[in-house]
Amino acid sequence: MQHYFVSAWIPENFTATFFSRETGDDYFIGFNSQPVNVAPNKQVTLDATLYAGPKVQSELKDVAVGLNKTVDYGLLWPISKILFAILDGIHKVIGNWGWSIIVLTILVKIALMWFSNKSYYSMAKMRAIAPRLAALKEEHGDDRMKMSQEMMAIYKEEKVNPMAGCLPILMQMPIFLALYWVLVESVELRHAPWILWIQDLSAMDPWFILPLLMGASMFVQQQLNPQPADPMQAKVMKFLPIIFTAFMLFFPAGLVLYWTVNNLFSMTQQYIVNKKVEEEQKRRTVKVLD
Repeated sequence: MQHYFVSAWIPENFTATFFSRETGDDYFIGFNSQPVNVAPNKQVTLDATLYAGPKVQSELKDVAVGLNKTVDYGLLWPISKILFAILDGIHKVIGNWGWSIIVLTILVKIALMWFSNKSYYSMAKMRAIAPRLAALKEEHGDDRMKMSQEMMAIYKEEKVNPMAGCLPILMQMPIFLALYWVLVESVELRHAPWILWIQDLSAMDPWFILPLLMGASMFVQQQLNPQPADPMQAKVMKFLPIIFTAFMLFFPAGLVLYWTVNNLFSMTQQYIVNKKVEEEQKRRTVKVLD
């Protein structure tokens, strides 16, 4: 096996022991069958198929049972298999792997929209009550227990779960990692172009445009989130877009495309939720004043 290619002998009607070896720049693959007895005046035909070519899953499964498992998607292979099946189905309609990734991203976001809305609503509420939390810190800065009690009272009153903001990231990470293996292991995406400068979605962006766009979208999305109360944590959060951009510089362009579209979709969704929560807070304020 190589990254995108595989060579395999498939015995048709007998058992065999396989071997492979390397001699200099040459590679050998073969098999030794069990002894075959041929009666006088009789003949025996032993059939075997040699496959040498790319790991195209739709072809491998027709050559031999289990041969398509040479495409290794790692520990998250069940998710990767599903993602590739959906991606392949979209590609059969659209005919371009880049646009297929964008459609897949939107489908994933729609599938997780209910959970995301819950999370973004919680983060929007945290953003709205940030001034009250800051006032608590000023009032009870030296009494951590009292401050924690008052904060929990505000969370209960506003029906806010501070940890809910982590939910989209936790749900996205398995999909993100599974899609990573799909993009780096599926020969179907090898040398697959998208538009303009992206001519290979399985390789890094040669001009680093997509990673920079991803970092910018992550920075804008961060501004829509409530800022951490801890100053040190707030400083770390500000560096996250830079750190993620640095990581993404050498990732497959298809994966960066997925994450960028995901960020843009999340930004829009979060902006709408933030506006909705702001309107709710204004109505509550007016009601209290009346």
